Amino acid sequence: MFKGCFTASVTPMRDDGSIDYDGLEQLMEFQISNGIQGIIAVGTTGESPTLLWEEHNEVIERTRSATQGRCLLVAGTGSNSTRETLAGTGHAAHVKADGVLLVDPYYNGPSSLEIRREYIEPVAQAFPDMPIIPYIIPGRTGTMMHVEDLAILAESHGNITTVKEATGDFDNMAKTRRVCGDHFTILSGDDDKTVEMMQRDDIKAAGVISVMSNVIPGPLVNMTRMLNEGDAAGAQQIAAKLQPLFGCVGVTTTEASSQGDVQCKSRNPTPVKSLMKVLGMPAGPCRQPLGKMTPRGLQVIVQAAQAVHQRDPSLLGPIGDAFGVDVEARLNDAASLAGVAYTDY
Repeated sequence: MFKGCFTASVTPMRDDGSIDYDGLEQLMEFQISNGIQGIIAVGTTGESPTLLWEEHNEVIERTRSATQGRCLLVAGTGSNSTRETLAGTGHAAHVKADGVLLVDPYYNGPSSLEIRREYIEPVAQAFPDMPIIPYIIPGRTGTMMHVEDLAILAESHGNITTVKEATGDFDNMAKTRRVCGDHFTILSGDDDKTVEMMQRDDIKAAGVISVMSNVIPGPLVNMTRMLNEGDAAGAQQIAAKLQPLFGCVGVTTTEASSQGDVQCKSRNPTPVKSLMKVLGMPAGPCRQPLGKMTPRGLQVIVQAAQAVHQRDPSLLGPIGDAFGVDVEARLNDAASLAGVAYTDY
């Protein structure tokens, strides 16, 4: 069921911090018209930790309306509260989402056993007909469900057949394939690792839940399709052209402050939303405490987009068609950068 490219959609905001629902509809049409297999609504890229649950539910409802019969909808209902996750999953079931994505509970740090028994298992039991995708990303959550516990869940619950793997650890991915079996689905959670994960016989990922497909859905759909069809050479050609953007999901720079040099790490979704603003796509700001990139960080992503556009203008071309903008002009006009980054450290 979960195969190919799925977009971890941003939640577009207005300048006052409210959700831009008109922009959301435009982004959904852009994704669907470019052949995306599915949308992840209000995952962590969609800023789920800072959305009210009423907003969370409305974004999912509107995304369901846009995607119905056109592509799959996976609702991000994960939280660091099982009670909230159960309520969110109940709403996802009500609107007939095609699955839910459950990120490992962040900050409170349950053990792998607790994640299995006190978080995912209650949801699987309460909603046995809802496909559940555990999302393993220890670098952001500070905790991690181990492969062994994932395999126990897969053996016990027929609605757990897929994982979003974002550990960055190829050995852990290979262990997942070995322990969970050939029929279990592994999806990449890292754009820059997708090709290797799909090509390696000891991992055999089926696709990706992508951040950069917010900007380049068509090329990533084609890349994953080629890999699933055995056209490794064709897929690698696309990946090589896109590589500069793959490295911009997170951007780290060294900045000069009044107290000396400091490392500034801009993490998802700040870079992709910043790029979308530069390109003239509805994205808006991130919700506090996320803010803006530094000028140096913004330059990193703009240069990456310029490099991709120079290599093959058709890759970013659909943005111009969908949103009525001149992509090349926006990437080379300083006015497009105004207000996107902080003015200083």
